[in-house]
Amino acid sequence: MILILGIGNTLLTDEGVGIVAMNALKAGLDAADDITFLDGGTLSFTLAPAIAECDALLVLDAADLGGPPGMVAIYEGEAMDRFLGGNRKSSVHEVGLLDLMAIARLTNHWPAQRALIGVQPQKIDWGESLTPAVGAAIKDIYREACTIIKSWRTSIPEGEKHEDGASVHE
Repeated sequence: MILILGIGNTLLTDEGVGIVAMNALKAGLDAADDITFLDGGTLSFTLAPAIAECDALLVLDAADLGGPPGMVAIYEGEAMDRFLGGNRKSSVHEVGLLDLMAIARLTNHWPAQRALIGVQPQKIDWGESLTPAVGAAIKDIYREACTIIKSWRTSIPEGEKHEDGASVHE
C-alpha cells in the first residue's frame, strides 16, 4: 500500500501546502485500493502505525529549500533520509519527521520506497490561502507525485538526480 501523507497547517498560508497538494491528488487520482491518503496535520507520533503499515511513503510538505517561493524539490529513498537528517531546518516539521523516521527504523518499518516532495514557502503567517507562487506549484507537485507513484507501481528506475539526490523544479 502507498501512503500519501500531507503535512501542514492550512491556517498558516503556505505552511498548509502539503495538505492542499494531498487533497488535489486525492481528488484527481482514480480511486485505487493501493493508495491511502492521510492528512498528517502538524505531525504526531500517532502517524507511526500508518507508516509502519505502508509499503511506500510519499510525504508532501513545505520545506526550506533555499530557493524561490514555489520551488519544488523531490527527495527519494536515501536522499530523503539525508535531507531530513542533514538539514536541521529542512522542514517546518522536521523534528516530527525525524522522530517518525527514527521510530520506523527502530521497528524495521521504514519503507524502502519513500519520497518527500518539498515546496519552498513564501509566507507562513495567519491566512487560509496559499500565496500565488506556492499555489501555482500544486500542478508540479501533482505531476511529480503521479510520476513517483507510477514508478513505484512499475519499478521503473529513478531518473537522473542532482548530486545531493534531489530533483529540483522551479
